[in-house]
Amino acid sequence: MARSRKKLGEILVGWGVLTPEQADKAAQTATSQGKRMGDALVEMGLAKEDQVCKALANQFGMEFVDLSASGAADKVDMKLIPEDLVKKHLILPLAKAGGRLQLIIHDPLDLELQDMLRFRLNTEIDPRLAPRSQIKKYIDQAAAGTARRFEADQSLVTDSIDKSIDKTIDRSVDRSMDKSIDVAADEAPIVKLCNRILSEAVRMRASDVHVEPMNDRVRLRYRIDGVCMERDNLPKRMQNALLSRFKLMASMNIAERRVPQDGRIKLEVDDVMIDYRVSACPAYHGESVVARILRPDSVRIGLANLGFEPDNLAMFNKIIRRPNGIFLVTGPTGSGKTTTLYSALDILNRPDKKIITAEDPVEYNFQGINQCQVRENIGLGFKEILRSMLRQAPNIILVGEIRDKEVAEIAIQAALTGHLVFSTLHTNDAPSAITRLIDMGVKPFLVASSIQAIMAQRLIRVLCPKCKRVAKDDELDPKHLILTGTTLEEARGRAHTNVGCDNCVGTGFRGRKAIFELMNMNSHVRELAFNLAPLVELRRAALASGMRPLVYDGKIKILSGVTTAGEIASATQVDLESQREAEAKASV
Repeated sequence: MARSRKKLGEILVGWGVLTPEQADKAAQTATSQGKRMGDALVEMGLAKEDQVCKALANQFGMEFVDLSASGAADKVDMKLIPEDLVKKHLILPLAKAGGRLQLIIHDPLDLELQDMLRFRLNTEIDPRLAPRSQIKKYIDQAAAGTARRFEADQSLVTDSIDKSIDKTIDRSVDRSMDKSIDVAADEAPIVKLCNRILSEAVRMRASDVHVEPMNDRVRLRYRIDGVCMERDNLPKRMQNALLSRFKLMASMNIAERRVPQDGRIKLEVDDVMIDYRVSACPAYHGESVVARILRPDSVRIGLANLGFEPDNLAMFNKIIRRPNGIFLVTGPTGSGKTTTLYSALDILNRPDKKIITAEDPVEYNFQGINQCQVRENIGLGFKEILRSMLRQAPNIILVGEIRDKEVAEIAIQAALTGHLVFSTLHTNDAPSAITRLIDMGVKPFLVASSIQAIMAQRLIRVLCPKCKRVAKDDELDPKHLILTGTTLEEARGRAHTNVGCDNCVGTGFRGRKAIFELMNMNSHVRELAFNLAPLVELRRAALASGMRPLVYDGKIKILSGVTTAGEIASATQVDLESQREAEAKASV
């Protein structure tokens, strides 16, 4: 008969850290607040974090590591595992021997993390336990010694760009545009202005820089967390020099102003090389230039940080580990579809898996993944790359987008012949992807048999953790509550509102997460797809099988204080007519 494991409170009472009464009180508090016993003990001041960690190590039969002890931190070997895993999961590698990796973790109950690490690192894990704060302190100190992170310099954020640049720019523009945009003239005012715009956008966490000529000025805007914010209005006389400099940096033809052009800029910002994808498009008052900021770390944030609720995350992890079939991610442009698929590939990217992607364009480079760039001008489209892919014997294929019947059929044939295929589609919800593929001309039985799951998603802004507060009743917009299916009673005391501070540049929001609608293809949904059932029936069957609609995934985030009802209502809304029908049926 297996020996029962001692409780955490019993261990600490046995060590004399707690009294039985204190242990009971902490247990009641933990139960009532939905917390773990150890967290409750530390928050109540009844035990220190290292004492709780030692007790957990004793409870689970693990070795305790005190990183604050002399010489303990010197045993850590950061080269054993990728740096992104260390930062993402707060883990530290010690040594590797006999096919086992000694790894310091902080949560012995996170078995899913251990399984993922075994899968990702292709080795057995021998876990040790250390306090979370000690692990974080070690990682922060290591990071501080190697590279500076992006930090918003308040002087850059608050000063006007055209005030902060040398005033000789006006005269230099009037005298000679050619000299002011010369690559060799690093000290030229226009050069400093362009570099400052690009580096400031990175520090302000912008995803795009918009330089837009207007009738009497040049408008400069940054897109931060998906929302365009006006940064400055530059003098009209600077327009030609500014646009020419950006085009020169992006290796475009500065003499050509009649047709759109694309290019790339590489610029070092705070000791980190940043890649910008630049587009110039002719407009009425001059060329509009947009620079998309590509950060490699933005697609390696980890599945848990994308916004998945625990049930959807567990299902997503099972789906991406299936041996074959198609997994589709749907949503409008800019809804984070590529980031989600890249995050999945990042987990599956192991030495024993061959992964090939067809992308238009390739924005982020991943080591260990074969990435193919679509080049329509030479006849290299998705279908040509896909046909070639299948002769490369891959395990996993990513198709940037299914645009037509031919690409869809090749992807389906790949799935039916034993490949796992990831791709995206432009539809408003998950069930619509089935009817969209059939409308393209794909045979219904192929759609029904090849698709494993479909996920729709949207991006919503997350409230700034430093300034958000619980919303008062008069701050809750009734229209937004109705559109998200939330009642005032549900929102009272749980919904938060945006305030604004220096941390979020006065917007009240910092960062974005996704809301999801994950539809698993079961036998009933497959049968409906095969029989060309209308969208209403497909959606009804998906909901009956456990699919949570986008708006209700958003509702969870409203009531947990992650975002506001207004944010969710701007991305998705409840079907009021269907809701009334359901309520009417329930009342009968």
